[in-house]
Amino acid sequence: MDFDFSDDQQQLRDAVARWVDKGYGFERRQSIAKQGGFSREAWNELAELGLTALTVPESYGGLGQGAVDAMVVMEELGRGLVMEPLAQAFVASAVLSQFGSDALKQSWLPGIASGEKLVVLATQERKARYRLDICEAKATKTADGYAVDATKSIVPAGDQADAFIVPAQLDGKIALFLVESGAAGLSARGYATQDESRAADLLCRDAAATLITTNGLTALTLAQDVANAALCAEGVGVMEQTLKLTTEYMNQRKQFGVAIASFQALRHRVADMKMQLELARSMSYYATLKLGAPAEERHTAIARAKVQLGQSMRYVGQQSVQLHGGIGVTDEYVGSHYFKRLTQMEMTGGDTLHHLATVSAKMQENAGVFA
Repeated sequence: MDFDFSDDQQQLRDAVARWVDKGYGFERRQSIAKQGGFSREAWNELAELGLTALTVPESYGGLGQGAVDAMVVMEELGRGLVMEPLAQAFVASAVLSQFGSDALKQSWLPGIASGEKLVVLATQERKARYRLDICEAKATKTADGYAVDATKSIVPAGDQADAFIVPAQLDGKIALFLVESGAAGLSARGYATQDESRAADLLCRDAAATLITTNGLTALTLAQDVANAALCAEGVGVMEQTLKLTTEYMNQRKQFGVAIASFQALRHRVADMKMQLELARSMSYYATLKLGAPAEERHTAIARAKVQLGQSMRYVGQQSVQLHGGIGVTDEYVGSHYFKRLTQMEMTGGDTLHHLATVSAKMQENAGVFA
């Protein structure tokens, strides 16, 4: 099996890497963080690079690229700690392409591709604890369509989005709806998260909505799997840069007149960080390649990847702080922001224990036993 990236994918990686290096430095990121954690200008720059159109079908103005291309992009955005939620464009295009009506596709996919429309997933509820099948939101049929009554938490860039993909109970079954930001009865309270990106709590009170699909749990699982695969790829980029920062610091920091990188005990810890990074990278590749598999196989694969990524992100982040010493947690130093991002990512889209439970539940009685 050939695991090499194609020339087009390598060129895509290089283009995103150049933008990250030249257009999204630490100073700009800090400026965006002070402004609230989301920049429409930076989002438009991602759109100009064609990244918002990456996975949108060509028939709707997109580039029609696959999951591997999205993974390549997310790795590079992770390396630069880019806060704008590009993964939500991948999620929205996947859900609408596979489950939306022709009218819904015509209305929203071209806008998602051009970057004019930011459509985000609003699924988390207080009592759900990452479970997608627990949903207290309600939807009712109206003369003009549907109305949704829901409270959703930690919605990515929720007060900046143009529309939301919202799961709600319809006739005793989870369905998926599109709610526009200007709908009457909808409000969003925005705030900065621990890693300085932007999120919001979404409140819908009989807000007008368009039905995407009555097969909501299946569509919602796909959406979460796409989001988690993108998160895994982003995590690889964040860890890669964290390791780079750590080794650079160790080569500069001196103790007893020599660089601390020469201390054997510390070199062993860096080697363990590198091993965790490579384990995470392989599982990120695995998750991406499984996005086209049948639903149950795909969901189990994503859970496996998220378990490894969670363990790796926690280890790499904590070791980096310890090897840096006090400077590793100061706000002025870029390394502390990588640590905060890794910490938050471990709990996003289901924490390690949640996904470990999913993997365990899918194990068969003869797991690990060879006849």
